Amino acid sequence: MPELPEVETYRRFIDETCLYQLITEVEVQDPKRQLLVDLDDFRKALRGNQFIGTQRIGKQLFLLTANGPLVTMHFGMTGDVAYYRDEADTPRFARAVFYFETGFKFAFIDSRKFGRLGLAQSVDAFRQQKKLGPDALTLTTEELTRGIAKKKSAIKPLLLDQRIAPGVGNWIADEVLFQAQLEPERPADTLQPAEIDRLATTIREVLETAIAAEAIYRDFPSHYLIHAREWDDAPVSAETNAHLNCPRCGTFIQKKYVAGRATYFCPTCQV
Repeated sequence: MPELPEVETYRRFIDETCLYQLITEVEVQDPKRQLLVDLDDFRKALRGNQFIGTQRIGKQLFLLTANGPLVTMHFGMTGDVAYYRDEADTPRFARAVFYFETGFKFAFIDSRKFGRLGLAQSVDAFRQQKKLGPDALTLTTEELTRGIAKKKSAIKPLLLDQRIAPGVGNWIADEVLFQAQLEPERPADTLQPAEIDRLATTIREVLETAIAAEAIYRDFPSHYLIHAREWDDAPVSAETNAHLNCPRCGTFIQKKYVAGRATYFCPTCQV
């Protein structure tokens, strides 16, 4: 599933390829499923228009236009983007294609069709409608403190709450808590100010690291928990899977479910 680092990579790619080109046509393969607005309205808003910039909040991407509403993109489980010229290079699962006057094309790719495209009047209006909090990549200590204030819930599901830190997905939350040395089920209202500050700093650092690596997990630093995660459902044991040991202390990484989400942690480092 595309997480914040992937979507930020897409955003930068679009900035480098798709801006300031006149849009001549828009095709959507399955508009009833993947468009949040009427296809005719979508085309009317974009034909003769052009993308002039991008913004992102969490996993939600916005394509700003020269005139009229902006385009909203959510990538679902398998979303991606492509930029190409020749029809022969059209991606297999291109669900929406924007045709530019220059001859180039921009495709929204989605093999499982869980992604969605729509229109919004502004980023702020969309944010208020969806009740999105401040973007996790720039989340400050003060913003995080307000988000979790007086909450007795475990810190792990609160990090996944898009009203608090949009863009923090499951593996990111695990990595953040591991690097900050906080137990996933620790009640949020027991965190001290210094711990909240460390947590906010770690959220930004983990996301910046992931973006710098273009979300290629094998390129993450060796001290990251992600290298010790179990990425399939095969049974594991400390004896047969040394790579599942904590990169900090060597303890076997444990897995449990917190608020229904698979959670990896070190029982020694995260007490």
